[in-house]
Amino acid sequence: MSKIVMKFGGSSVATTEKIQHIATRINHEKVNGNDVVVVVSAMGKTTDNLLGLAMELSENPTKREMDTLLSTGEQITMALLAIQLNEIGFDTVSLTGWQANLQTDNVHRNARIENLDATRILDLLAENKIVVVAGFQGVSGEGDITTLGRGGSDTTAVAIAAAIEADICDIYTDVDGIYTSDPRFVQNARKLEQLEYDEMLELANLGAGVLHPRAVEFAKNYKIPLRVRSSYNEDVGTILKEEVDVENNLVVRGVAFEADIVRLTIEYEVPFNGSLASIFTTLAANHINVDIIVQSIVDGKKPTVSFSIKKESLAEAITVLESNKEALGFIFADFEVGLAKVSIVGSGMVSNPGVAAQMFDRLRKENIPVKMVSTSEIKVSVVVPQNDMIPAANALHDEFDLALV
Repeated sequence: MSKIVMKFGGSSVATTEKIQHIATRINHEKVNGNDVVVVVSAMGKTTDNLLGLAMELSENPTKREMDTLLSTGEQITMALLAIQLNEIGFDTVSLTGWQANLQTDNVHRNARIENLDATRILDLLAENKIVVVAGFQGVSGEGDITTLGRGGSDTTAVAIAAAIEADICDIYTDVDGIYTSDPRFVQNARKLEQLEYDEMLELANLGAGVLHPRAVEFAKNYKIPLRVRSSYNEDVGTILKEEVDVENNLVVRGVAFEADIVRLTIEYEVPFNGSLASIFTTLAANHINVDIIVQSIVDGKKPTVSFSIKKESLAEAITVLESNKEALGFIFADFEVGLAKVSIVGSGMVSNPGVAAQMFDRLRKENIPVKMVSTSEIKVSVVVPQNDMIPAANALHDEFDLALV
């Protein structure tokens, strides 16, 4: 007997007919003798609809009340699925995030899991029950409902898998695995059979929307085999693990891209001691994530520091900087919108010098300007004009032969 966690996303549970369909998938695992925990997202566009209702009442609803509102979407799904499973003969219990003892910090709308006491889930499994848990939510130390941010149901599933020491965590989606790039926009993108945790973590952080980055972090930290597969067929999908078999000796394994990037630039009259630490400490204290950072100190010119953020964070970032302008010591802040980030990822880049040069040369040939650059051992990211995002992704996918089977 194995312990299996099965997570179903919003498109997989969008209607009662689809809920009946996934119940047959769960039935298959249970009749094979496995202990099953199911994690579900909200049905279809439920979260967007709830957001719309809130915005009809307030342009700036409090984050605490938004968590209370948005958490109801997953609760509807969990109850309906439990009703269906009970209907077809399986003793099933549904649990909200707080009933499952998933404890988080108190950062509303983007909480992080701090602890998960799996005692209740394990007790229910010992009674041969199927457990259905609402994803995306937990409870803070103050007893408030919290949500984990977009894609947080993935994180819920992997956290539960770690807590109950599951043998595998299956993430069911409307795609049949992880591709070398988004097949909706990149020609000849192909499915990967295996991917390393670190590669997937980079892809997830760089815009690939298949998995939530925190879910990959949990899987990596607790060595949970994580499999992405289709809700609609029996294909094996893509499995994530510590090390994978070499596949065609590809140095680059994927191309990711993300729209709506903003470059924010701060200018100083003179170099200000400690300015970098002060800026980014202040932004971090306000939960504003910063990505690529470039500092420029040149004789005869005013020093600057530029960094990239997501467009959704721009207004808050400007407000925070301006309200702390004197303490931070800068004289001017400007920003550039209409940008995107395109990245190549592959663990083989560690031992293959020249990959970045090859990337830049291909972008030059495509007449795509590079605004900012960031590198790590297994990725290179560039900020380019947003209109060039898809052409750049296709060019790099071709340049590194990712369509090869």
